[in-house]
Amino acid sequence: MRVVFMGTPDFAARHLHALVENGHNVVAVFSQKDRPKGRGRVVEETPVKKTALSMGLKVFQPQNVSDDAAVALLKSLNPDVIITVAFGKLLKKRVLELPRLGCFNVHASLLPKYRGAAPIQRSLMNGEKVTGITIFKMDEGMDSGPIAFSQELSVQEFETFGSLSSRLCTLGCHALKRFMELLRSEEFRLFPQDHSKATTAPKISKEDLHIDRFDNAQAVCNRIRALDPAPGACTLLDGTKLKLFNSSVISDSVEGEPGKIVSITKQGMLIACEHGTLLVKEVQFPGKKKMRPWEAKSGRLMQEQRVLGG
Repeated sequence: MRVVFMGTPDFAARHLHALVENGHNVVAVFSQKDRPKGRGRVVEETPVKKTALSMGLKVFQPQNVSDDAAVALLKSLNPDVIITVAFGKLLKKRVLELPRLGCFNVHASLLPKYRGAAPIQRSLMNGEKVTGITIFKMDEGMDSGPIAFSQELSVQEFETFGSLSSRLCTLGCHALKRFMELLRSEEFRLFPQDHSKATTAPKISKEDLHIDRFDNAQAVCNRIRALDPAPGACTLLDGTKLKLFNSSVISDSVEGEPGKIVSITKQGMLIACEHGTLLVKEVQFPGKKKMRPWEAKSGRLMQEQRVLGG
């Protein structure tokens, strides 16, 4: 069975590695263009490209995977199936119809919930207790095609984007292994999604990163967890951007206006909220490494009674 793989970030790279490790014939890999990263803006290969090259696979990075040149290339590869994981681009009908068995995507949510680019972050922001992996046959819509395989995963109490992404990736690799076995034998069944229950997971915006108000402690905590370790939720302290990490909601009730730093101890920083109390164990100032609030206080970077937000 001839497989073409399409993906871009680390999450996708692990799935590509699993496909090859499980003996599948990956005839080509498609990834987005390499982009400049970091302060030096040095152009870096995508994680999928790095993984593919390390395994001796052919890599292609067309600007538009659905244009005439890319479609001609795909036809020449004669794929039985196209597998996509976090590719970052929609496939048009002319590509979807190319493989004999179709195009299938590994998505990090239980569809039809959280269709879109940021299902892991959005599920954490909304305080979901259960998420999972869905493998579906792609159509021209956004994550709207019929489901071939799905598996649930419980969200742990102090889960962050980093930890949940890693666990979902492991689950996704196992799910893909099982699905490819079904695909090879052509014994899989497709089940239409209930579009009436669909929700969306749009790409994280700059506005999503900023905590203006400390109204509900649980909601603020969920946002911090959803953006930890990167890009990091941020607020303002005396006009300076401050990133917050490693947060939890505590039962202790404290007095103070929302956003007020009530105390800074070796256990963390207590922040008063309109509803509940937030404990933050790590912070980061611009140009500095992550540190404990106690260290920031010792370095005179922050003090009690200051108010965050705005």
